[in-house]
Amino acid sequence: MDPEVILSLQIVGGTLAALLLFMLMRGALFAVRQQSVCVIERFGKFARIARPGLNLKIPLFERIAGRANLRVQQLDVTVETKTRDDVFVRAVVSVQFYVIPDAVFNAFYRLSDPAAQIRSFVFDVVRARVPNIPIDDVFQRKDDIADAVKAELTEVMGGFGYGIVKALVTDIDPDAHVKAAMNEINAAQRMRLAAAERAEAEKILRVKAAEADAMSKALAGRGIADQRRAIVEGLRESVDEFQRSVPGATPQDVMNLVLMTQYFDTLKEIGATSPTNTILIPHSPGALVDLSAQMREAMLTANAARATR
Repeated sequence: MDPEVILSLQIVGGTLAALLLFMLMRGALFAVRQQSVCVIERFGKFARIARPGLNLKIPLFERIAGRANLRVQQLDVTVETKTRDDVFVRAVVSVQFYVIPDAVFNAFYRLSDPAAQIRSFVFDVVRARVPNIPIDDVFQRKDDIADAVKAELTEVMGGFGYGIVKALVTDIDPDAHVKAAMNEINAAQRMRLAAAERAEAEKILRVKAAEADAMSKALAGRGIADQRRAIVEGLRESVDEFQRSVPGATPQDVMNLVLMTQYFDTLKEIGATSPTNTILIPHSPGALVDLSAQMREAMLTANAARATR
C-alpha cells in the first residue's frame, strides 16, 4: 500500500480517536448548580445523587435522569367552598415547600407531579374545615385553617421527600353580594352605636343641666331666705331704734312709717324709668294699714309656729 495512503489513514484515525476521546470526556464531566442535585442512573437504574459542583459520570453507561431543585418553592392554590351558613367563598392558600436533601430519591421517583398532590391535599383540608365555620368567623380563624393544612401536608408529603415550611391563607373573598351585605350590616351596627353614644351624651347633658338648675334654684332660695332674714333683722333694728328715739311710739307706728317710705320709693323708681309699661290703678296710701295688719298677723303666726316646735 502506498505510504502516503497509510499516513493519511493514520492521521484520520488519530483525529477520529481524539474526537471520540473528547466527546467521551465531555460526556463524562458535568456541573451541578448550587441548591440543586442531579439523579444519576446506570442502565436505567438509580445509581447515586450528584451534589453541587463538578461531577463525573461513566459515558455510555450512566446518564442524568433529572435534576431536583432544593430551594423553597411556593404553590398558590385557589379553593372555592362554602361556609356553615351556606355562603360561598374563594380562599387562596399559599404552600411553601422544599425537597428534603436526604430524601431526593423519594421526591424524584415516588411522585410524578408533586404540585398536583399538594393541591389535592389543600383542597381536601380546606373543604373539610371551612364548611364548619360561619362566614363571620372565617376571617378570624384563617390561621387555624392554615395550621391544619400545614399539619396534613407535613404528615403526608414527608413520606414523599418533601418538607413543608409554611401554609398561609393569603386571601378570603366571599361573593360580591355577600360582601355588600356584610358592609351594610357593619355600617348599621356602627350607626346604632353612634346613636346610642349620642343619646348617652345628650342624657348626660340633660342630667347635668337639671342638676345645675336644681342647684341654682336651691342657691336662689337660700339667697331669698337670707334676704328676707336680713330684712326682718333690719326692720327689728329700725323699730327698736325708732322707739328709743321717739318716746311713746308703738311698733305699729314704726311699721306704717316703713311701709309708707317703701311705697313712695317704689313710686319714685317707677317714675324714674322712662319706657315703662306699668299701669297705676287709682288707690290711696291708706291701704297700707291693711297691708301692715296682714304682715303683723303673718309674723305672729310664724312666731307661734316656731314656739310650738
